[in-house]
Amino acid sequence: MAQIEAIIAGEISARPEQVAMAVSLIDEGATVPFIARYRKERTGGLDDTQLRTIEARLVYLRELGQRRETILSTIEGQGKLEPGLKAKILAATTRAELEDLYLPYKPRRRTKAQIAREAGLEPLAVELINDKNADPAGLAGGFINGEAGVDDAAAALAGAGEIIIEGLSEKAELLGGLRRQMQAEGRIATKVKKGKEQEGAKFSDYFDFSESFKTIPPHRALALLRAEREGIISLGLDIEAGDVRPGNWQHPCERRLLGEFEFEGGGKARNAWLRDTVHQAWKGKIHKKVSGDLVAEMRERAELEAINVFSRNLKDLLLAAPAGPRATIGLDPGFRTGVKVAVVDGTGKLKATDTIYPHEPRKDWQGAINTISKLIARHDVEIISVGNGTASRETDKLAGEIIKHVKASNPGQRLVKVMVSEAGASVYSASELAAREFPDLDVSLRGAVSIARRLQDPLAELVKIDPKSIGV
Repeated sequence: MAQIEAIIAGEISARPEQVAMAVSLIDEGATVPFIARYRKERTGGLDDTQLRTIEARLVYLRELGQRRETILSTIEGQGKLEPGLKAKILAATTRAELEDLYLPYKPRRRTKAQIAREAGLEPLAVELINDKNADPAGLAGGFINGEAGVDDAAAALAGAGEIIIEGLSEKAELLGGLRRQMQAEGRIATKVKKGKEQEGAKFSDYFDFSESFKTIPPHRALALLRAEREGIISLGLDIEAGDVRPGNWQHPCERRLLGEFEFEGGGKARNAWLRDTVHQAWKGKIHKKVSGDLVAEMRERAELEAINVFSRNLKDLLLAAPAGPRATIGLDPGFRTGVKVAVVDGTGKLKATDTIYPHEPRKDWQGAINTISKLIARHDVEIISVGNGTASRETDKLAGEIIKHVKASNPGQRLVKVMVSEAGASVYSASELAAREFPDLDVSLRGAVSIARRLQDPLAELVKIDPKSIGV
């Protein structure tokens, strides 16, 4: 635990004892707002941003710690936990780094490389790596074994290649270097799938798209991932190979893989075979793993940023300026089903409801003006709150004429109209909370109450609705 607290303290520029106290409070069930407001003296003044970071990192690092213990236990059970490996596992700071170290020891199904070893081909792979002047075809002839499924030299070389490929794909430091290289130089590229042009028209900007992995913004990353999930585009991450002339044909990451072998002074046949094996290793296995890890990291980063943006926008919405304790009439616009009307007093208490039909098909415009005008006079209404949904423009025009009509007969009447978001009003109207608050009120009229109240006091009304339904 002390190590986790020290890591987090370094990340948020705080003292480990401050983090330790915050962790203790979180473990006791205290929320970030509670700690930030009422336990500042115990955390040494940590602010809400630092506390949120502590909460998020605590979960990640504890899960990492649990995974670390599982890996150590598994490798120790195999009798392969050497001091150097243990030190590397204990020093790993990310899940990807930990899994790279575990890969050679991970229980698995029988692989092609394992089958090749069982067929006695490992010495062939070792000799092709170590003997720079080896003749692949000639060497492979000595490993033909029909009983083991190695029918000819080509099969022997294929098996030796599988052993080398598996060895490359299990080198943690090598994979880490490749991941960093792809992160720095890679590009996200997409292509529209055949026949998906019309179905995925909203993703047309990404039908033939390419952008640097390290600069792609979170919102665009989410759009690309969504288009891929819906089967509209294929998405890949790779580094452009650049110069593809003979003698300089390798992919940049393949060149890094080739650095694991000695080529200087080697024979043409052996060097060519090793290069081909490395090419297969990158294209067939390692690229998929490295790019998959990075795309998953991009998704996690983009989703985290989306949550942060959502929370900031939600905060702004909840803390919007209230109209205050003034009698308000809420209009929930509609055409065929009419405009739902609800009057609330300065405290938000429901005083009256009605339904008017000023629009198609009834078009009772004057009747609607008369009905609302009477409600305004009877309850001393000062504000008309108009929902911004279907028929909102027409209903806003109606509200304007109502104000003129009221002021013509009572010039001193204070009356204004305001258009408000009605997002979530229908969700609230059918909620258990609304049913308890207005058990005898029709569901459709409850939405008009919400529209009126959310202008009076947005925070008090919007907290009744699930954040995902508020229209952020």
